[in-house]
Amino acid sequence: MPRMAALRVVFADDNYLVRAGVAALLAEADGLELVETVADPPSLLKSVAQQTPDAVLTDIRMPPTFTNEGIAAAKQIRAKYPKTGVVVLSQYIEEDYAFELLEDGVAGMGYLLKERVSQLDELVRALHEVARGGSVLDPKVVEGLLRRKSNEARSPLLGLTDREREVLQEMATGRNNAMIAKTLFMSERAVEKHIGSVFQKLGLVEEGEINRRVMAVLAFLEATGSRR
Repeated sequence: MPRMAALRVVFADDNYLVRAGVAALLAEADGLELVETVADPPSLLKSVAQQTPDAVLTDIRMPPTFTNEGIAAAKQIRAKYPKTGVVVLSQYIEEDYAFELLEDGVAGMGYLLKERVSQLDELVRALHEVARGGSVLDPKVVEGLLRRKSNEARSPLLGLTDREREVLQEMATGRNNAMIAKTLFMSERAVEKHIGSVFQKLGLVEEGEINRRVMAVLAFLEATGSRR
């Protein structure tokens, strides 16, 4: 059986020690090739243009203002290179940044806390997920979004049962049906049933499975996020 090509990744962070540490960590991951590390958004965009990676891993706060440069770069990359997925890393739980990153579309986008970098399997899973067009949200960020808008009377999520909300929350973190079933101690058949009900209650049209999952996550973000 032919060996699958390694997932090609570019990593961006302004801190040299962080770049070196993450590079060493990613070198241990099977099926992943770190093709370049860069220190700022212009270098990141140049690297993506030259290297055409499968996925990008980038810090949110980079020069010159150290605010949301990583988000701006992620949106540019997704717009210009739709086959390249992007995972953005944040030091803290910042729900506004998560919503800003994903409000124009969740496909191929991920938002993780930096603490996940040490969990190599989870990080690699996230990179593969965005590379194939999926989306990944850090579970702690999802919890924050839920707490923030759980009492909003007009939320479309109010029509969901508790179990359906749990399934949708797991879906928002990028988990597939098998992983959702394992996490929630359910059968895959039950997960499929709940997801179908979520699609129906959120009024999603009959499209491809991936598109409907993406639209469901977007509906989740719109209901739990913050628009200014």
